[in-house]
Amino acid sequence: MNALLSLHDRAARTATRLAPEALPLIARFSFAAVLLVYFWNSARTKLGEGPFGFLSPSDGAYIQIFPKAVEAVGYDVSQLTVFHWAVVTAGTLAELILPALLLLGLFTRLASLGMIGFILVQSLTDIWGHGVGGDDLGRWFDAASGALILDQRLMWVTVLLILAFHGAGRFSLDSLLAGRRIPQIP
Repeated sequence: MNALLSLHDRAARTATRLAPEALPLIARFSFAAVLLVYFWNSARTKLGEGPFGFLSPSDGAYIQIFPKAVEAVGYDVSQLTVFHWAVVTAGTLAELILPALLLLGLFTRLASLGMIGFILVQSLTDIWGHGVGGDDLGRWFDAASGALILDQRLMWVTVLLILAFHGAGRFSLDSLLAGRRIPQIP
C-alpha cells in the first residue's frame, strides 16, 4: 500500500510541477479547437459588404444583438440609434479580434476577460432577448450536461478563466514579448 501511495504522490508532484506550463497550452488548444471557428463564423454573419463591412453591420447583426429593438421598429434597422450601431460594431469586432488574440497568445489575460464578458452578454441576450429557456437554458447540478446556456457556457468560461489566471504560457506571443522587455528597476 505504501508503494501505491508513494507512486500517487510522485505523480501528483509531477502534475503540479507541469501544470503552469501545460494548462495554458491545453486551454488555448481547447478554445481554438472548440470555439475559434464558432465565434469567427458568428462574426461573419454580422459583417456588411466590402472591406469595411464591420462599419456597416448586416441587418442580421442587429437582429442577433437587439432582437426586441429591431422588432419594435418593424425590422427597419435604419430606425435604430448610433448606440445600437456602436454596440453591434463593437460586438462584431470583439468576435473577430478576441479569438485571434487568444489563438496567438497575445494580450491573453485581457482577451480572456473580454471573451468572458462577451459570453455573459451573449448569454443574457439569448435569455432575455431571444427567450431561450427550459432545456436549452438548463440547470446546474442536474443529470443533464448539454444545456446550451448554463452548461456549455460555464465550460467555455472555465477555459477562459485558466487563461486569465495563468496567461498564455511559454508558446505564445505574450511570452516572446515578455522576453524582449527592458527590465524595470524597482
